[in-house]
Formats: sequence, C-alpha cells, structure tokens
Amino acid sequence: MTFSIVARCSRTGMFGVAVSSSSPAVAARCAYAQAGVGAVYRQVLAVDVTGTTAIHSGPKALGIWAEARADNAACGGNMLAHDGVPQAMVEAFLVSEGHLGDRLIATMRAALKAGGEVGPVHSAGMKLVREVAWPVADLRCDWTDDCPIEQLASLWEIYKPQLDAYVTRAINPSDAPSYGVPGDE
Repeated sequence: MTFSIVARCSRTGMFGVAVSSSSPAVAARCAYAQAGVGAVYRQVLAVDVTGTTAIHSGPKALGIWAEARADNAACGGNMLAHDGVPQAMVEAFLVSEGHLGDRLIATMRAALKAGGEVGPVHSAGMKLVREVAWPVADLRCDWTDDCPIEQLASLWEIYKPQLDAYVTRAINPSDAPSYGVPGDE
C-alpha cells in the first residue's frame, strides 16, 4: 500500500475503498470490500456499518508510514513523503460532499497534493459496495506513467451515470434503462 482510504457514506450506507501505489495493479491485490460488513484494506484499515474505524500498521511497514481516522473514514499509507499525508486525506474526506465515489477521488487527490508517496504513483483503484452482494463499482488504472488518480477520476465520471442502471440490470433487467449503444435501442 502506498496511500489509501476506506470510508462509509453516513447518508447512504455505501462503503468504498480507494488506493494508489507505485506498484502495478494495486487495487486488484489490496482492495477488499463487501456490502453489509465494511471495507478492509491491507495495512489494515477498516470501517464498519456504523462508521466506526480502526487501523493496524504492522511492525514491518515500509519507509515513512502513518495513519489517521475519523468517523466513517480511515486513511493510511507507507513509503509516504511525510507522516501528514493520511491526516490530509481524512480532512479532505470530511469536507467533501456528494457521491462517495466523488469523495474518495477528492481524498486521493488530496493525498497527492499533500506529498503522496516518496516516488511517483503508477496505479490506482476504487471499489464501492452497497446492499447487493457484488461491488457496484470496481474501477482500476493498473499502470500508467501519467497520474493514475486522474485516470481513475476519468473512469469514474464515465461510470457514475450508469452505476444505478447496472445494478437494476442485474436485479431486474426489464426495468433497466437502455445502455444507449448500438443494438440496445
């Protein structure tokens, strides 16, 4: 892990996790979330269904590592530019508004602005869960020499308008709106 957040939306009950790292495919390896129980992330960061948070950092965390938490959000990281990065993340989450996905992206941007990891980050991901048994969003940028958080933000802007429709298609396809693509008129 380089820097990450697990969070719960107090308004909707949705859970999410976002992560960025200098190593490839970080979200595929390190992000875990399941509706109804909370989100868990390695270092380990956790948030439960009431918004209570907990963090454990193992004795072999790499480089500068730190953690910060508040109700509904836990942030942590290792190989950080300085130990204030997670606190900047928590503060960004607490002042952000809107959809949990937007708030997680804002938090990851704040981590970069605060210094992020010592070296450049190359991958990022975000997973969102709510009342269904699968992630309602599982977006990743597995490797880029550009900013993976900005690529993740672009993916989120494309995906966000369809999120609820994808859930409806899985539960009751006849009630789902059109995809708006050729062949689905």
